Amino acid sequence: MNHLHGRDPRVVIAQRCAQELRDGEVVNLGIGIPTMTANYLPPGINVIFHSENGCFGFGPKPTTLGADSDISNASTEPVTLLPGAAIMDLATSLGAMRNGYIATSVLGGLEVDQEGNLANWAHKRNGKWWPGIGGGMDLCHGVPRIIAALQHTDKHGNSKIKKRTHLPLTGKNCVKTIVTDHAVFDVGPDGLVLREAFPGLTVENIRAITEADFTVSPKFGPMTL
Repeated sequence: MNHLHGRDPRVVIAQRCAQELRDGEVVNLGIGIPTMTANYLPPGINVIFHSENGCFGFGPKPTTLGADSDISNASTEPVTLLPGAAIMDLATSLGAMRNGYIATSVLGGLEVDQEGNLANWAHKRNGKWWPGIGGGMDLCHGVPRIIAALQHTDKHGNSKIKKRTHLPLTGKNCVKTIVTDHAVFDVGPDGLVLREAFPGLTVENIRAITEADFTVSPKFGPMTL
């Protein structure tokens, strides 16, 4: 489904994830698409971004000339440090992730399912599982609100929004919101609720590319980008 009209799906997801963040909260950004979220905060929303590799208080991507190879996010991409930023060792950072200091985490995903299970760390290729768990399990355990950020389908057009994922889980029943390049779902006690679709797409368009079952919110409307 060619619905983006040349827009980068990763940017669409990151922009929409940024709109889920609440003023004043501490937000972890995971590897991949989530790290881009720092570049798209809406005006008037101020959060403290956390990076697993040991930083609270980083900001958006710097200019090429302003980049410092010693200051990077979890994806090893250059970031800026905002006034009051704190740098720490990995053990301290992981402790913060496990012990309730972070309100929201935006995590990438290989698959997510209608029960809120997230699989984002291992995929079988050439008979081997890779790449590795990282801090994803710590975040799913210790952070109350997990936003899963992923493209809606894989390169073959198969849905990544599953009835039940069969990949090794990162976290069980932990995802509260799913943001894709096609739609936004909330994960409720009775399963997925479609809240938004990319402008121009219908509920039927989303059903056609979604394996998971879902209901439709009475406030359903177009994604705000």
